[in-house]
Amino acid sequence: MAMTVAPSSSVTVMMPRVPSVSARFSAVPFLPPRSFSRSSFTVPVKPLSGNGLHKVELMKTRASSSDETSAAIDTNELFTDLKEKWDGLENKSTVIIYGGGAIVAVWLSSIVVGAINSVPLLPKVMELVGLGYTGWFVYRYLLFKSSRKELAEDIDSLKKKIAGTE
Repeated sequence: MAMTVAPSSSVTVMMPRVPSVSARFSAVPFLPPRSFSRSSFTVPVKPLSGNGLHKVELMKTRASSSDETSAAIDTNELFTDLKEKWDGLENKSTVIIYGGGAIVAVWLSSIVVGAINSVPLLPKVMELVGLGYTGWFVYRYLLFKSSRKELAEDIDSLKKKIAGTE
């Protein structure tokens, strides 16, 4: 059986309508933003006895300021103490020069670190150097009891030198 179609007949093809696709492609479906309300930290758990699910709050902490837990800083006392120490100094120009030098040293070191960080391979090499030095320090000073005592003595002598009591 042969089938012929007359040239005057029209053929209508029904194509299903495809919704427009947005520019965002993801395997995860779109979820609404999470709200941080009271019920956001609850999890359903099965109790040992009974058939229903009960919600248990996992962690609820709230910041509070009380006089017993935190020591309040009195700014007037702080400024008067600093003023007394500043007035007790004999050579104020030396302190100002050292303070300015410290600020300049921090500024210059941040510039050097930024320059090192811009070199492609050098930051990874510096990380390896830091990791190696950390390993050596742990082996040399922290691993054994005698070396920990030696480190504590070195720190105490350094504190005495800085405080001027040695």
